[in-house]
Amino acid sequence: MTKIIFMGTPPFSVPILTMLHEEGYDIVGVVTQPDRPVGRKRVMTPTPVKEEALRLGLPVYQPNRLAQSEELEQLIALQPDLIVTAAYGQIVPNELLDVPRLRSVNVHASLLPKYRGGAPIHQAIIDGEKETGVTIMYMEEKLDAGNMIAKRAIPITDEDDTGTMFDKLSLVGRDLLKETMPAIIDGTNDSIPQDESLVTFASNITREQERIDWNKSARQIFNHVRGLHPWPVAYTTFDGDNVKIYRTSIVDETSKGTPGAIAKLSKNELFVQTGEGTLSILQLQPAGKKKVDVVSFINGNGDKWKVGDRFE
Repeated sequence: MTKIIFMGTPPFSVPILTMLHEEGYDIVGVVTQPDRPVGRKRVMTPTPVKEEALRLGLPVYQPNRLAQSEELEQLIALQPDLIVTAAYGQIVPNELLDVPRLRSVNVHASLLPKYRGGAPIHQAIIDGEKETGVTIMYMEEKLDAGNMIAKRAIPITDEDDTGTMFDKLSLVGRDLLKETMPAIIDGTNDSIPQDESLVTFASNITREQERIDWNKSARQIFNHVRGLHPWPVAYTTFDGDNVKIYRTSIVDETSKGTPGAIAKLSKNELFVQTGEGTLSILQLQPAGKKKVDVVSFINGNGDKWKVGDRFE
């Protein structure tokens, strides 16, 4: 029986772990990020992968930093045949990657060599890509640079956001790995190097990147907002206060006016001018308030805003 160490953290990783267990692979260890405080009450919360591993009765390892840790030595001692990672969130040291006789593979949520890094789904949507996908690849020291074993693409529609694409790509990754595993174990799979001339990167989203630039077009801002939904969420400022913007729709892609200015405000509509075109704000959260749809917001706060006022 093939001994596997699985490494993953968010909901994206869970169906992949479940599949490996259901397929009968011998999962000798599950490595995930430490429990983190969540919410206003800062309740210590396990990762989704930890919850699933415990449900399946699998041993869990949660090093704060895997390199040079006690857990690293314990994992090496397990002598796995294969390591499978899926959105683990830490660099895996070569001392561990080099242990398995079948090497180490990663389920990466992009069509490599595009979007190497920690936020490939976010960045693909922000960039207005019409498709993305999953690549099964061998791992090496350089970030997401290993030979590619298999790829599968799916479309990105205007109705998609980062949340929906995470869910879709998680299942794509699960199914593609399931199909690929027998050949990986038998040593009969093919793999091809990545074309370095086509490499792009998708680093973790920074706070600066979350801010809306109203000088961009309506299409670009629409993509920006859904690329950051449901996390970490795009924001703007109004009268010095932060306002989170969760959902928008494009009203006009060609209109001109003062970027960031409120172009229309009625009982159920809030239109904002962009550098090119107009956006309708559908869901937002003013500072210190709850997230609401635009109709509820206007009913409670509309008298404080007027046409011509600007988001910055």
